[in-house]
Amino acid sequence: MNNVIYSINGPVVTVRDTSDFEMLEMVYVGEKRLIGEVIGITSEATTIQVYETTTGLRPGEPVYSTGSPLCATLGPGILSGIFDGIERPLDEIAGRSGAYIDEGCNIPSLDEQREWDVTVLVKEGDRVTGGQIYATCPETELIEHRCMVPPSLSGTVTFAAPSGRYHVNDVVAKLKDENGKVWELTLCQRWPIRTARPFLERLPISMPLITGQRVIDTMFPIAKGGTAAVPGGFGTGKTMTQHQLAKWCDADIIVYVGCGERGNEMTQVLKEFGELIDPKSGKRLTARTVLIANTSNMPVAAREASIYTGITLAEYYRDMGYHVAIMADSTSRWAEALREISGRLEEMPAEEGFPAYLPSRISQFYERAGYMKTLCGKDGSVSIIGAVSPQGADFSEPVTQNTKRFVRCFWALDKSLAYARHYPAINWNTSYSEYLDDLARWYGENVDKSFLKKRQQIASLLHEENELMEIVKLIGSDVLPDDQKLVIEIARIIRVGFLQQNAFHKDDTYVPLQKQLKMMEVILYLYNRAKAVVQSGRSLTEVLETGVFGTLLKMKYEVPNDHLEQFDRYYQTIDGAFEHLD
Repeated sequence: MNNVIYSINGPVVTVRDTSDFEMLEMVYVGEKRLIGEVIGITSEATTIQVYETTTGLRPGEPVYSTGSPLCATLGPGILSGIFDGIERPLDEIAGRSGAYIDEGCNIPSLDEQREWDVTVLVKEGDRVTGGQIYATCPETELIEHRCMVPPSLSGTVTFAAPSGRYHVNDVVAKLKDENGKVWELTLCQRWPIRTARPFLERLPISMPLITGQRVIDTMFPIAKGGTAAVPGGFGTGKTMTQHQLAKWCDADIIVYVGCGERGNEMTQVLKEFGELIDPKSGKRLTARTVLIANTSNMPVAAREASIYTGITLAEYYRDMGYHVAIMADSTSRWAEALREISGRLEEMPAEEGFPAYLPSRISQFYERAGYMKTLCGKDGSVSIIGAVSPQGADFSEPVTQNTKRFVRCFWALDKSLAYARHYPAINWNTSYSEYLDDLARWYGENVDKSFLKKRQQIASLLHEENELMEIVKLIGSDVLPDDQKLVIEIARIIRVGFLQQNAFHKDDTYVPLQKQLKMMEVILYLYNRAKAVVQSGRSLTEVLETGVFGTLLKMKYEVPNDHLEQFDRYYQTIDGAFEHLD
């Protein structure tokens, strides 16, 4: 055996004097056949990163070539699954080796013994092309799995099995290409995780990903096929925000990647996701969810791969014509894995020790989002929401700054808001969304033509309050005229009564866009009425004594989502309160 280990440095292994390996080829390392990937080749040595712990590995042990890159297995059985960073099923591993993953644990990603009720859609003699759907099966009670011809294949069907029950590796069709070679089509296929799956056309972004969270849908919306970053320090609610989005956003499928998070936090995520009920269907949320768990005590190289595994699974379901949202929690831990491996490779460090190629890796990840016309002619999208965990909540550090360059939606979580129990703790002064212009037509056609105008008025009041509070901090509020004090009072209603949301209240955990519009209209109506009263010579104290400001703080709880006509009574209350002041 010529290819043997020469040196071991944590997860980085080198093999001397060989030309048997290709760049990014998957290999098996050592007697235990640990999974690895070639990440560097010179005339003297081949460098391999190992996705498992290298404890006990010794120089002189063999390294085996596979001839193919690191791939994800794509087929029925992914949904409801819990995988590690290289798509090994954790439930199956737990049954075999307990709470910890044994070295060289080479378990198939998909259950090869389970039978699926397959409907074969092609017949002998049919001409098929890459991406075409040739079979379907109900993967879960909510999602139909559509088996597609691998993108690089096309030809004539020479064999089509009858519809019936099949395992994932059973041949359901055979295909002869232009060169006369016959390919067997099973229910699954493999795809290199670092290569984006092809599509027919990238479509313009035109519709929002509805989340039911007012601060997002109204103030800083994300589009279907868009990208968003959720940066925040420890304890600001990144994971909780992503849970709310996973539960309520109108994506068909959720891919949740726990990348380098604490083990106890990941356990809580898995437990909570298992108990969540999908509000749209009444079924379990896991029926349309994939969880990739790669905790901070798992091998660092697998943490780096987990992001690519997650986005590959998301693209696979996008190609079927589904809208997929991927939550990456957190990309900072992923960047730290890059930094650790880069250090072991003795590469020249850039800012804060991160490798010089950090920006390009971040951009490669976020560029795989988009709203696409797929190869099978359907519309599908991948929306990426990545959490960032800057040390000390310092948004000027490299991961946050480089992420900001490549995303168009920035939801900055604020420690002071989180400590004040204001959730979601998204700071409205430092957050932004560049999708507003793209989505303006959709809001106008599907909600109301005035929606974004009212949103702008709300944003202007918050901005004005922020400037006034700078003055208040310096010289106190007594110097402000009543009309400016009124802005501060209205902004408080916007902050507490509109932007703050209770995830545990049945009507406030998810709020439809029509209710969000009605709430804005009532708040702006109060502001305009109160402003007119103050300008007529009445004092702000008299206006506040009506008690109507306190009444509006509770409207988010008092009006059910399916009885929006009840907002009419707030106009009567406001008019009645100001009647004697006019």
